[in-house]
Amino acid sequence: MTQEVSLSIDLHLSYTYLSRKLEYMNWTSLPNLEYLNLSHCFLAGSISDNIGSLSKLTSLDLSSNSQLEGVLPLTLGNLTQLVELNISVTQISGPIPSGIGQLTNLILLDLHSNLLNISIPSEIGNLKNLVVMDMSYNYLSGPIPSSISKLTNLTSLDLSTNHISGSIPPEIGKLKNLVKLDMGHNMLNGPMPSSISQLTSLTSLDLSLNFITGSIPPEIGKLKNLVSLDMGSNMLSGPIPSHIGQLTNLILLYLSSNQFNGSIPPVIWKLKNLREISMRDNMFSGPIPSSFGLLTNLIFLDLSSNRISGSIPQEIWKLKNLQVIYVGHNILSGPISSLLGELINLTYLDLSSNQLGGSIPQEIRDLTHLSYLDLSSNFLTGRIPWSLDQLTNLYSLNLSANQMDGVIPPDLGGLPSLSELDLSSNQLSGHILNLQLTNAIRHLDLSQNQLTGPLPKKLEQLSNLFYLGLSNNYLNGIIPTGLASLPLEYLNLSHNNLSGAIPIGFTGRHGSVDLSNNAFEGQIPHRSQHAHLKKEEVMLILFISLPLIAIVLALIGFMFFCRAEVKNNQSVARVIKNGDMCSIWNYDGKIAYKDIIAATNDFDIRYCIGTGGYGSVYRAQLPSGKVFALKKLHRFEAEDPNFDKSFKNEVQMLTKIRHRNIVKLFGFCLHNKCMFLVYEYLERGSLFCALRIDVEAVELGWTQRVNIIKAIAHALSYLHNDCNPPIVHRDISSNNILLNSELEACVSDFGTARLLYPDSSNQTVTAGTCGYIAPELAYTIVVTEKSDVYSFGIVALETIMGKHPGELLSSLASLSAQNIMLSDVLDSRLPHPTNPTVVRNIVLATALAFACVHSEPRSRPTMLFISQELLVCRNTLVTPFRAISLQQLLNLELDFTRIKE
Repeated sequence: MTQEVSLSIDLHLSYTYLSRKLEYMNWTSLPNLEYLNLSHCFLAGSISDNIGSLSKLTSLDLSSNSQLEGVLPLTLGNLTQLVELNISVTQISGPIPSGIGQLTNLILLDLHSNLLNISIPSEIGNLKNLVVMDMSYNYLSGPIPSSISKLTNLTSLDLSTNHISGSIPPEIGKLKNLVKLDMGHNMLNGPMPSSISQLTSLTSLDLSLNFITGSIPPEIGKLKNLVSLDMGSNMLSGPIPSHIGQLTNLILLYLSSNQFNGSIPPVIWKLKNLREISMRDNMFSGPIPSSFGLLTNLIFLDLSSNRISGSIPQEIWKLKNLQVIYVGHNILSGPISSLLGELINLTYLDLSSNQLGGSIPQEIRDLTHLSYLDLSSNFLTGRIPWSLDQLTNLYSLNLSANQMDGVIPPDLGGLPSLSELDLSSNQLSGHILNLQLTNAIRHLDLSQNQLTGPLPKKLEQLSNLFYLGLSNNYLNGIIPTGLASLPLEYLNLSHNNLSGAIPIGFTGRHGSVDLSNNAFEGQIPHRSQHAHLKKEEVMLILFISLPLIAIVLALIGFMFFCRAEVKNNQSVARVIKNGDMCSIWNYDGKIAYKDIIAATNDFDIRYCIGTGGYGSVYRAQLPSGKVFALKKLHRFEAEDPNFDKSFKNEVQMLTKIRHRNIVKLFGFCLHNKCMFLVYEYLERGSLFCALRIDVEAVELGWTQRVNIIKAIAHALSYLHNDCNPPIVHRDISSNNILLNSELEACVSDFGTARLLYPDSSNQTVTAGTCGYIAPELAYTIVVTEKSDVYSFGIVALETIMGKHPGELLSSLASLSAQNIMLSDVLDSRLPHPTNPTVVRNIVLATALAFACVHSEPRSRPTMLFISQELLVCRNTLVTPFRAISLQQLLNLELDFTRIKE
């Protein structure tokens, strides 16, 4: 008698370089397969329907295969023995098949970081054994199905970063085993259901970045196990219920960017485990409760941009664990207490835009870890304390718009880490010749004071200086000729007594330069114009206008064609004339030009929000109320025949691409006076400015910075891999990364972009921004995607460090520099990250960035690899964060390139 033996098969090939198309796999030959792990295997193609023949399969993992595409096959529903299903971090799109409801044995369902769309099927409610469900980072829309309430075994539910709309179903309260609930970054509306209070096992609740209205239900006090509560960036209103004081296990509390009003409830003192609290950008009024002094574990306090009044309680200055205090933009009054010297761990102090008076206490010298100090826009008087020169870690100092007098302490500008010094709009006097300045200075503003004497020649040596404001003083003498060779983007020496000739090196700059109201003489140094100046007021604007004859001639034929096309579509013309340029492409100069002229007052400088390599950018609000950004050609650049090509190139690029992290082009206008592109308007400006304006830099917390890096990576991966032919941007820099109101990043400025046709030599003149250009472009003009990869690495490091990484990278050749700790190069204006997920992301992003700036292009990873790696949730770090050195990350760089190859 023979006995039939059935063998079970486990197939674990994770991190194996298979590099083949999955649809060619014949699964029918493996009927006894029970475990299949093909994660990180560089699989491509789609999942074949015959995978449904694996009827004994209990675990299926196809995650982190960035070239896996297509849709989820309907036959997945046949795998009824599945306990674990992980198809995350791929390019799979389309709907979630309703047949997934047949997988009733599932415990884990992970579909995060794909391109899934349509709504979540109601059949999901059949998975009653499900413990973990993650559908985050997709394009899912529609409402949350009420059937989700049947998943009573769920402990973790993550639907964040989708397009899910509608209200939160009240039935959510039935999921009483939930420990983590994340619905952040969607389009949810309506009130927060009181039934959430039934989720008494919750430790983490994130409903941020939605459109939730109403007030916080008082029943929230029942969630006594909550450790993290984030309801920021919604439309919540009313007072904070006193019941929040019952959440005694809270460590993180984020209520920022809502419409809360009333006073801050004193019961906050009961949350004695709190480490971070953010209530910024609301309408809170009344005083800061003195009971805050009982929050002895607090390290981060943000109450900025409210209507809080009264004095800062003395108890606040006794919270010795505090690292960040941000209470700017309120109505606080009274003096700054001398007790602030007790906050020995403080790294960031912002008391700006209040009504504080008195002098700066000498005890500020004890804040030896302080890297950011902003006391601007108050009523402070007296002299700048000389003891400030003991704050050797100070990165940014802003005392502008006060009533301070006396001389500037000569050693103040010599602080070794000081990058930004703003003492403008005070009553400071004396010479600036004795002011010590180091090469670390990038932003120096001493304007609107009573300073005298000549400009110090040492200014010529500040090779990193990009902003210099000395206007409205009593300075005399000549402009040092070496000043023209600095990488200045802003220079204002107006309203002084400067004399002599204007240095010729100022020709051709694209930044803002104002030398008006001085006593210069001689010629204006410009390549196209040689007007003579007398000893009278002059204004040197580097963008001296010339007729756009070359462009008009080149485009006149095209304009005739466009006008003929519009005549055939009068309905379209009427829509444009009413100001609605969102839904159509505009090829008619007449209609658009009139709207734009009215909206910008004939491109008045008041509406100019920036300049780029090929044009000025203006903010325009059309009659419909819609706001756009207009990129208009600098007139003198019409002399360059390459500009016409650049304009057409940018239009061609942007008409081909559609990505959530690439700036949207709504149309363009060709006119006999000018030409411009019509972009979406991104309210927060460039990443470059955000990182250099300290108030905005601190608003860019670690989570936001990680998301910015991810967004740039995803956009570049799309350009390199999903466009046909691939597109190389060629000018990735922090100036060309724009932020919207939610601090999401978009790649912009495709004026130098290049299509990579397979049969082309792909040779072109060098393009890009100094400091971001790949080193190989010094000896070759062949364009490849790896130049974008290098630039991305620079921007990623800049985002993490808060400044350009050039000095760090040049020093890494020495072993001593490699032994620097990662925590020591992070942006010191922010407290060190404590959230484990954020820490892991920062470590990964830094290691990837180092890999990207490898001197050998072939050793750099691809943007596709980087994009997918940044989406993968890493395991817990073996090495403590503070013990991670740059040397360790440089070694990791080798691993990344090996995996890539």
